[in-house]
Amino acid sequence: MSEVTHAAELLGTRIREMRKKRRLTQVMLAETSGIPQSHMSSIERGAMLPNLLTLFRLAAALNCKVSALVSVFDREDLSKLLPK
Repeated sequence: MSEVTHAAELLGTRIREMRKKRRLTQVMLAETSGIPQSHMSSIERGAMLPNLLTLFRLAAALNCKVSALVSVFDREDLSKLLPK
């Protein structure tokens, strides 16, 4: 598994957890954040790593701080997530 894929999977899982905790469907989160639902699906599956603006939109839609989304990386060795 590539480093980017692993990072995308970690972040996607975190976003899905936060969405479900707030009892939102993927469609609801996509609409609220202004992100196409297919894009939202790709992010949650770890097939796509969102850019910073998308993270801002997701944090606003989830009513949380961006740090709450990326805190999943606090438990990771970041050097292993970087491309070689």
